[in-house]
Amino acid sequence: MLMVDTRRGEVGEFRGTAGPYWALRPVCGGVEWDADPAHVRPAEPMERLRAEVARANARSRGEIL
Repeated sequence: MLMVDTRRGEVGEFRGTAGPYWALRPVCGGVEWDADPAHVRPAEPMERLRAEVARANARSRGEIL
């Protein structure tokens, strides 16, 4: 599920909980970060589309599998 961390202004994939925080992973890969659930919301349709296009572009460039 794609979520938006409003403090960071980033879209990430929900990976689970880490104590009182939610673990989110960048859509195009990278290091997970912990987000305060009070500052996380589901991604809106346009945000999901942008994230999915960014992932597809990164995959086509060979940056992610």
